[in-house]
Amino acid sequence: MIIYTTSKTSQDLSEITILQKSNLRQNLTAEEIQNQGFLTVSYGLETLQKMQDIERHIIAKENGKLVGYVLALTKKSRYDIPVLAPMFETFELIQYKEKLVSYYNYIAIGQICIDKEYRANGLFDGCYEAYKNHFKNKYDFAITEIATDNKRSRAAHKRNGFKEIHTYKDFNDVEWVIVILEWNDANDC
Repeated sequence: MIIYTTSKTSQDLSEITILQKSNLRQNLTAEEIQNQGFLTVSYGLETLQKMQDIERHIIAKENGKLVGYVLALTKKSRYDIPVLAPMFETFELIQYKEKLVSYYNYIAIGQICIDKEYRANGLFDGCYEAYKNHFKNKYDFAITEIATDNKRSRAAHKRNGFKEIHTYKDFNDVEWVIVILEWNDANDC
């Protein structure tokens, strides 16, 4: 039975790094990248702890084993992860519903990952449902970016109600799409 909860211990964070490492783009074959998607950013234990000190991450466990996670990333963490600076800078330049994204009280998704053995079983959707339920009363919406060539991730986010609102290229000429998940359709932010 899958249990959705929040990260609490250093062991939780350590398990996140293990799952993360096995799904980083540089550790996958071209076929795995195409068919399974990939992670781009490698978060170390210290960074995950700093993030968790602000907001706890959502984790999925089965029999005590971490099998999925969604990282909670706030505006306060933006300087702890230099590779994400272009994303936060873009939030200051683009509009959503006639306001700059940076105007809103948003929670960013630092990353979502499901163990390969547990994919296609609803865990991705379950993790996002837990994320939504945990943060919907505190933040206007959730926002993140996805590499445009990560087709599996884009499709899964769309299936979960994320709307693509902007595309840009970063300093490495990688193209990203920014997506937003409103907590409910009636939310006018």
